[in-house]
Amino acid sequence: MSTGKINVQTENIFPIIKKFLYSDHEIFLRELVSNAVDATQKLKTLVSLGESKATLEDLKVEVIIDKAAKTLTIRDKGIGMTAEEIEKYITQIAFSGAEEFVNKYKDKAAEANAIIGHFGLGFYSAFMVAKKVEIFSLSHKEGSAAVRWECDGSPEYKMEDTTKATRGTDIVLHIADDSEEFLADARINTLLTKYCKFLPVEIKFGTRKEGEKDKEVDVDNIINNPSPAWTKKPSDLKEEDYTNFYRELYPMNFEDPLFHIHLNVDYPFNLTGILFFPKLKKSFEVQKDKIQLYCNQVFVTDSVENIVPDFLGLLQGVIDSPDIPLNVSRSYLQADGHVKKISAHITKKLLIN
Repeated sequence: MSTGKINVQTENIFPIIKKFLYSDHEIFLRELVSNAVDATQKLKTLVSLGESKATLEDLKVEVIIDKAAKTLTIRDKGIGMTAEEIEKYITQIAFSGAEEFVNKYKDKAAEANAIIGHFGLGFYSAFMVAKKVEIFSLSHKEGSAAVRWECDGSPEYKMEDTTKATRGTDIVLHIADDSEEFLADARINTLLTKYCKFLPVEIKFGTRKEGEKDKEVDVDNIINNPSPAWTKKPSDLKEEDYTNFYRELYPMNFEDPLFHIHLNVDYPFNLTGILFFPKLKKSFEVQKDKIQLYCNQVFVTDSVENIVPDFLGLLQGVIDSPDIPLNVSRSYLQADGHVKKISAHITKKLLIN
């Protein structure tokens, strides 16, 4: 018998990433914005533990389109990276800095448990739509030098010192010719609303006008609600809060739901959420996209057949579980037993109510 190590060549990995990392190339935006949110949550954790002297003002994540340069930038003011950290977290494909961080701090600070990423592949989703990616980063650590990293999707990369005035990281995507749809404001706005609507850090995409006529001013266009109802304790919510959240989820539903169920489970698995039972109409059709599945407030899918029993197919709302990975599939849910656990808990809650 002989043993050995599988030789994975990066020359072969990049074409696979571009074509097959995710079924929809649009997922890249969710991954990169989630990484930016993680960088912000990490900074909050370190500050709360006294391990960073950084200030926490204006921690918005910003998404910026430059049509002339054909670039899309995801900017955060989070933890930032040194050259050594870029070598560790970026140049090692599938090494998860998020998972390493969670393992180190999960028992020390609650913020650490809100970290989203776990697999370390999210950053490389950028190459599904970009012909070149640049990173500009300045670490929160005192005395750190700003770093610029560049890669064109080949195994080669460049890294050098640069000038950057603010702490955090800019991921600059030079959009490929076949992906220029992602330079359209409407397209990006739609994706941010779909995938990032409830992320726990404010996401800015451009500005909007606010105020009375002739007195309008430009204000940040924040596309998300960082504190949705399901992340709060039921005792802190009033009936009108649930109604308002229902309307936030389903703005085209003009009738209030009959009742709601607030889910909050920490054993034997982690799960939160709010489910609504809508008013029935004389003629109705069971819609399979009315329950939205989230992972730490990141939208995963609304195709959740078999997560709730078929006879409860009229339910609407949100289920959020950090135990379910972002690249979730129904086969994974079935194999890992999540379906039976979630279905049993929802049924039990309905019987109690």
